[in-house]
Amino acid sequence: MSSRFSRMTWLNPPEEVADSPAGLEVVTGERTDFWRETFYGFTRHSGHFLWEAVQGDFTAEVTIAGKYRALYDQAGLMMLLSDQHWIKCGVEVNDGQPVFSTVVTNLRSDWATMPLPFDAARVRLRLTRHGDAVRVDVANPAGGWLLARLGYLPGGMPARVGVMACSPERARFRVTFTDYRCGPPIARDLHNGE
Repeated sequence: MSSRFSRMTWLNPPEEVADSPAGLEVVTGERTDFWRETFYGFTRHSGHFLWEAVQGDFTAEVTIAGKYRALYDQAGLMMLLSDQHWIKCGVEVNDGQPVFSTVVTNLRSDWATMPLPFDAARVRLRLTRHGDAVRVDVANPAGGWLLARLGYLPGGMPARVGVMACSPERARFRVTFTDYRCGPPIARDLHNGE
């Protein structure tokens, strides 16, 4: 790998991955996911997660382009504090169509979705940590950002942050990540569209 991704570490590395100037392409393994207990009664910690260590507050951004087909095909950003405290967010197939999805897990997973008001073929998103608050925004192609989720995760814990991809119902979901960055957090103002 030749990009920033080359300095990051895999949790559950995929069998197929390629890093090139066009982006990081990942092909998922069979029945991969991150989930804890709620509703379904199982815990899975088998999703593909490429991460870097981050201390304190941050904002991470990435653009994702996936070949979404099967139920729960998903890709986006993730912050992992522990097996029991994490957030994942991005595009996910639900009821036959891609939606914007966030899962905040504090011992048990809490899932929320929202319709994408634009084409899901290429989506930019960001994940911000402000102390014990996590914020997820999705870029509006017409300009600005749309708030998708505001949630709680314990503050003060070191974090692993990066890109994730899962395919809970199949194998070989293909996704490309581009323009990843992680740095100082954006301003705390929720309502300025930036």
